[in-house]
Amino acid sequence: MRWNLRLSAANRGIWKASDLQRSLAEHGLVISAGKMSGLWSGQPVSLKLDDLDVICVVLGCEIGELLLPEPQKVSRPGQEAGPTAAVAGGAVPAVVPRRRDGRSLPPM
Repeated sequence: MRWNLRLSAANRGIWKASDLQRSLAEHGLVISAGKMSGLWSGQPVSLKLDDLDVICVVLGCEIGELLLPEPQKVSRPGQEAGPTAAVAGGAVPAVVPRRRDGRSLPPM
């Protein structure tokens, strides 16, 4: 999925994150400057569905305008995921699970 908040807001004449932040606060969604910066300029790590509802109401848009599917990024069984999947000699590297918080996993 691709996050499309900035373009959706621009289509409605909202050019600054602070303007959108103010409008969201008027509708009961108070967002910190740091989280607003992440929503405005990047791909949010997480977003509550209730918050997404408020964003859609403020912008007057549907969810499909904020979240754009990218099915070409999904690998299918028996299909290589792209240039990173090709390894010298045709060997497939072992998958090593990693935690998102950076901590190590317990020994196996």
